Amino acid sequence: MNEKIAKIIQNIKPINFKLMEKAQEKLDNLTKPQGSLGQLEDFARRIVGISGTLSPAIKRKVIFVMAGDHGVVEEGVSAYPQEVTFQMVYNFIRGGAGINVLARHMGAEIVVVDMGVAKDFPLEESIIRKKIAYGTNNMAKGPAMSKNEAERAIIAGIEVFEEELNKKRIDIIGLGEMGIANTTSSSAIAACLTKSKVEDVTGSGTGLNQEQIKNKIKIIKKALEVNKPNPQDGLDVLSKVGGFEIGGLAGCILAAASHRVPIVIDGFISCASALIAIKLAPLAKDYIFASHNSVEKGHKIALKYIGKIPMFDLGMRLGEGTGAALGISFIEAGVKILTQMATFKEAGVDNKSS
Repeated sequence: MNEKIAKIIQNIKPINFKLMEKAQEKLDNLTKPQGSLGQLEDFARRIVGISGTLSPAIKRKVIFVMAGDHGVVEEGVSAYPQEVTFQMVYNFIRGGAGINVLARHMGAEIVVVDMGVAKDFPLEESIIRKKIAYGTNNMAKGPAMSKNEAERAIIAGIEVFEEELNKKRIDIIGLGEMGIANTTSSSAIAACLTKSKVEDVTGSGTGLNQEQIKNKIKIIKKALEVNKPNPQDGLDVLSKVGGFEIGGLAGCILAAASHRVPIVIDGFISCASALIAIKLAPLAKDYIFASHNSVEKGHKIALKYIGKIPMFDLGMRLGEGTGAALGISFIEAGVKILTQMATFKEAGVDNKSS
């Protein structure tokens, strides 16, 4: 494994479970029946364990949106043409996409990264350029990328996170993506790493009909048969059936965990990135929050495999980090409960349980 990736993985330490117990004591003494704020209390407790402080504050929120094209699109696995990746990333840069609206709504910055879009963006556009290649190869015919390219994708994700961190402290990140045909890659990753049937993890993606879904399943099975990715080796799985944006997000997860920054994943594709990251570094799992339950059917299986319960299910399946943006706002609410709500003693309220 590449030295930089190995070093980042080595720097990922267990979260602070003792401090989480202290956070629970504080939560139990706030002016409310114990446990009455449910998951919001759990979010606060986990943020304490990750950040290593009983007084966490979520100020700087950054959503990393990584984009890349997929060679497997030529097999008819998407309802949209490949050009849409470029067009939608342009929309992100100009501030007109769903993720831009939700990020503005909850006060987050967006960092848009070209990991492997099949076309170059004009130099005057504000986009982080980490292009590994102009899209992956067609995984139905051979590996999506070389092992070296897979490592470079992960390293690019690490670099993007650390470059932002060097500008100013980051308190929480959300992950989003764009890439026509990336649900095909994600289904292949999920099938391989969770040892599930391809049929069980493959959905309609951008809106395929039943006949097109059958073709998509056939293509994923072919890709897995042709490439035989090793489920014990996350890097091998990424290189054989992954995408550059999926590798970049996996790198982002590893880097954030190594710097004790909580990570909120979005839907199925960022969950596939989490599968890769956790396979490379099992300790990264405790730094990850699952925002929503995507309509994409493989998402439930992938979440269950990594032991994550989604915060909400609003029938969303857009991607881009839209679910992650909303998830961050729930976590921030939980942290404010912990740090701003009065205890029984402070408020002069009788605590019946004492």
